[in-house]
Amino acid sequence: MPENQNRLGRIEEQYKKELSQIIGYELKNPNATGLISVTKVKVTNDLKYARVYVSILNSKNIKETLSALKKSSGFVRSELAKRVNLRNTPEIIFEFDDSIEYGTKIDAILKDIMPKKEGE
Repeated sequence: MPENQNRLGRIEEQYKKELSQIIGYELKNPNATGLISVTKVKVTNDLKYARVYVSILNSKNIKETLSALKKSSGFVRSELAKRVNLRNTPEIIFEFDDSIEYGTKIDAILKDIMPKKEGE
């Protein structure tokens, strides 16, 4: 079992790297705006589905960008198949990951709090 988990981890890392390249440089959908980063990829044990978590910054409309990614999943999947030589290429499911945005908010809150403590 650990060998299989290790293999899945390597596949997920490879997919993450390739998907970042494809989305960043090859995706030509005008509705996908802003800086789109692949934060994590989770592949099912049978390699049929890949849940791709993306962070979207500086977008005009996050929902529209996520929708554009979902519509482009066929193109992204075919490009992934060309780059990663496995028997099956998983169906790609895009999910919004707001952890970076959440971290930025926490950081701003901490910066607001810190000067007050020093002034006391």
